[in-house]
Amino acid sequence: MKKLFAVFPFALISFVMSCSTSPTEKPNPPAAQAIQLVEARDVHSFANPAQVRVKHVDLNLDVLFDRKVLKGSATLTIERRQADANELKLDTRDLKIFKAEISAKGDNFAATKFALGEADKILGAPLTVELPAQATKVRIEYETSPTASGVQWLQPAQTAGKQQPYVFTQSQAIHARSWIPLQDSPGVRVTYSATIRTPAGIRAVMSAEEEDGAPKLGEFQFNMPQAIPPYLIALAAGDIMFKPLGKRTGVYTEPAMMEKAAKELEDTEKMVEATEKLYGPYRWGRYDILVLPPSFPYGGMENPRLTFATPTILAGDKSLVSLIAHELAHSWSGNLVTNATWRDFWLNEGFTTYLERRIVEAVYGRDTEEMQAVLGRQTLEALLAKFDTRDQILHVNLDGRDPDDGSTEVPYEKGALLLRYLEETVGRDKFDQFLKSYFDAFAFQSITTPDFRAYLQKNLLDTNPQAAAKVSAELLDEWMEKPGLPASAPKPQSNAFGKVEAQAKSWLSGKAAAGLETKQWTTQEWLHFLNSLPAHLNEAQMKDLDQAFGMTKTGNAEIAHVWLLISIRSNYAPAFPRLEEYLTTIGRQKLIRPLYEELAKTPAGKQRAKAIFAKARAGYHPIAQASVGKIVL
Repeated sequence: MKKLFAVFPFALISFVMSCSTSPTEKPNPPAAQAIQLVEARDVHSFANPAQVRVKHVDLNLDVLFDRKVLKGSATLTIERRQADANELKLDTRDLKIFKAEISAKGDNFAATKFALGEADKILGAPLTVELPAQATKVRIEYETSPTASGVQWLQPAQTAGKQQPYVFTQSQAIHARSWIPLQDSPGVRVTYSATIRTPAGIRAVMSAEEEDGAPKLGEFQFNMPQAIPPYLIALAAGDIMFKPLGKRTGVYTEPAMMEKAAKELEDTEKMVEATEKLYGPYRWGRYDILVLPPSFPYGGMENPRLTFATPTILAGDKSLVSLIAHELAHSWSGNLVTNATWRDFWLNEGFTTYLERRIVEAVYGRDTEEMQAVLGRQTLEALLAKFDTRDQILHVNLDGRDPDDGSTEVPYEKGALLLRYLEETVGRDKFDQFLKSYFDAFAFQSITTPDFRAYLQKNLLDTNPQAAAKVSAELLDEWMEKPGLPASAPKPQSNAFGKVEAQAKSWLSGKAAAGLETKQWTTQEWLHFLNSLPAHLNEAQMKDLDQAFGMTKTGNAEIAHVWLLISIRSNYAPAFPRLEEYLTTIGRQKLIRPLYEELAKTPAGKQRAKAIFAKARAGYHPIAQASVGKIVL
């Protein structure tokens, strides 16, 4: 998913996509020692995959904007793991179930009994379907709720073009069940196909191959032949057009945004080609990007074949589209090898963050990589100081909790630091060989932290006795199972940041902002400069920075975010109109939640936050509505 604090130069994205191998390659290199995977129990699913497992999902849905529902059917192809299994258990959330049917061969369907259980506030409601012995397919007729947690419906006024309505889904972590009845666990990988019908003038796109080059009017067909976890099933429909960026890359977005988006993302094909030279063929066919309306709650979502991205990356100078790099990296760390449960989320995000840092170093050198690494560790340390001990743990226990609670910077940054520690301990060449074998060995599988540890032991530590002496089971326990950061955690250093800090010190000593040497600064350097300043500045200091650098008016969403945080703390009134505009025009949680949290620290600020949220709420995704509501209401 979205990298919460990824900001680095655009061109590095060109090295992200090819760490995966071709589907025709052998899954295990000769040196790799396989391990026996143990099926994990997913505490966030009612499903019974150990008895009956869903292998394929075929969707047949109408997009009904007038009612704000998806209505139709999901036909599930099942595999019996236990011969005497007589029921299929599925996950749902706020679905209206009309009928359940079964078929032996997929042609003639007959009604079967079903029961929708009591709803849990986190997990939704279990759906149990009775299975006769011969059943191989189950068809569920249903419709979604207008307030489905994984679906956002937008009025024309909430889009860039203002002409047509828009809908999009966000299924991670357990929101797929709010629009599809299925076994909603990352450990239950499925292939899927879909027929989507829309009103005239509305185009549908999905995280799958579009079957017809020229889709029928109002009807679109899709197929995803690779098995993926349910949270990667994605749908969007609206006034969407497409522009190719290369032979297998392109951008989808609204016509009003196309020129800007295509220019910002014009190097995407070069990214694929460059990364394939480093890491081998890209496994997913096409790589396209859908630039969504600004209410999208995340920076990006790594849906295979079609990354969903926030328009806040379109700064006009390619300074923020580096976010795409994180989503591309998921083509192997996350989409290819997936966490089997949400407790193992760091296996997705820690690996991807580590890969980003390696890519930055390869393209721009150690100094640029270390800037990003320093910012990452600073963010992590700030969060560790604020979090309860349970949320500081990499292999976090999420029993009884919403898995979205585990989507913090800890799995990203602490996970990346662990992998960096392993690299520094065994040496880069050996660690690179290990990573390549790891991605091949577990390609298109979902694994747990114990699975990773077993593979690490057999294929890296057992073959490197000197390294093994430094990476004991006790040390790995400290990294994965205990709060805080181990003393062994790497401490990245940045010479460039030292120069930025010198400029900040000079300004705090009285030098005018206009006289600072900032012309060549990157986004990371600006962020570090602002983060190096005291938490509160006086009005004269704020005006000096604002007049010199146009901070309040900056089009860089990341820099604006930090500036607005400082403005709230410093009660800098000239920035408050921009603060309201910022919070009412974008819905990206990483950018808006900290601002609401800062406002809520004072009575006057909380009143301002409530007033802004009242205006902004309708434009936020249900996920963002819920998280911000907890802060201000």
